[in-house]
Amino acid sequence: MTTLQDCRALDAQDPLRTLRDHFTLPDGVIYLDGNSLGVAPMAAATRVAEVVKHEWSQGLIRSWNDAGWVDLPQRLGNQLAPWIGAGADEVVCTDTTSINLYKVLSAALNIARQDGPARTKVLSERSNFPTDLYIAQSVCRERGLELVLLEPEEISAALQDDVAVLMLTHVNYRTGAMHDMAAMTAAAHARGILTIWDLCHSAGAVPVTLKAADADFSIGCGYKYLNGGPGAPAFVWVHPRHTDRFWQPLTGWFGHAAPFAFTPDYQPASGIRRYLCGTQPIISLSALACGLDAFDATAALGGMGALRAKSLALTDLFIALVQERCAGHGLGLATPLEHAQRGSQVCLTRDEGQGVNGQGSGAYAIVQALIARGVIGDFRKGDGGTGRHKDILRFGFTPLYVGFEDVWNAVEHLRQVLESGEWQRAEFNQQNAVT
Repeated sequence: MTTLQDCRALDAQDPLRTLRDHFTLPDGVIYLDGNSLGVAPMAAATRVAEVVKHEWSQGLIRSWNDAGWVDLPQRLGNQLAPWIGAGADEVVCTDTTSINLYKVLSAALNIARQDGPARTKVLSERSNFPTDLYIAQSVCRERGLELVLLEPEEISAALQDDVAVLMLTHVNYRTGAMHDMAAMTAAAHARGILTIWDLCHSAGAVPVTLKAADADFSIGCGYKYLNGGPGAPAFVWVHPRHTDRFWQPLTGWFGHAAPFAFTPDYQPASGIRRYLCGTQPIISLSALACGLDAFDATAALGGMGALRAKSLALTDLFIALVQERCAGHGLGLATPLEHAQRGSQVCLTRDEGQGVNGQGSGAYAIVQALIARGVIGDFRKGDGGTGRHKDILRFGFTPLYVGFEDVWNAVEHLRQVLESGEWQRAEFNQQNAVT
């Protein structure tokens, strides 16, 4: 059985242990929710203050030129590109995931309409993140198309000639299950189907090879594993073969070929810059830059390969300790054991009827009891026990700042919460707006 001393020894041998110094972590907190909101980089407060006090307050509008504000989305895109397997000048950091998905899904459907036979369907996973499905519903409604939602094992058989776009999230937000991007993209392309990959739970956490996988479009957020801050700008990538084929639908002035020519007609910029829209959020982009800078420090320590190795070691340890120390309390595992199928999170399930007085699963209350102890994860609701999607206790493991002792202590707190029954207290069963 793994001991606390074993975990401390793993931390002492960890080549990435110094990366934790790049982040601000509250005392007494074990933070296992970086898959929902990453922690603050140590440099962020100083950088944001510099933008406000000097570049904005003193430089004023001159800072668009003097401080380089005008091309910040492209510069950050180039900084991010190697971490998602993209090339130079293929990524921009801008807008939100939802807005960027609207752009690329619209562009992909325009290409599909031009290139092939009548294609009337967009395919996605039934448990895809809801904002992706909502945007797709809207786009399909506008165009008279059908959005088809499937379970993962049903997708391959559904790749038929009437499908225009396959839209998937690389790592499932509920379970941490990871698709084989290259294999799924190849299967889609074999039937003339374009692919869109959401990297919200992948970028900065698992190896991503967009160009090598021959993906068509990709979007993702900046506030999870990239540690860009709440509501941080997202990013968008388009394969170079598609970039200049169509306008994206949100034709704002920052995506114009010559925005300061102030012509009344829209002429799109060449390349990825046409996927910009309106005036860019400079303060938020500056905070995101601090999150990306932390990855630059990782490059000298083994880069994404080292991060992935530690992520798998952390999640392996968490799964093993839960199975050893929390048996008999109705917990199950939703996350795949196979490394090739796992992201950087572990999702535990709890059956219905195990909650207070046999109502619900108690999963939400268990998470709240852990948060009260300083172990921060989150809860995702299932379908009430009527199908395959159970309530989820979700724990994210960001290898930049989570250590092996953190894992041991988190499981020890979970064991105590379960064995003492403290999760049954009334205050832990009052549901907050954000879960």
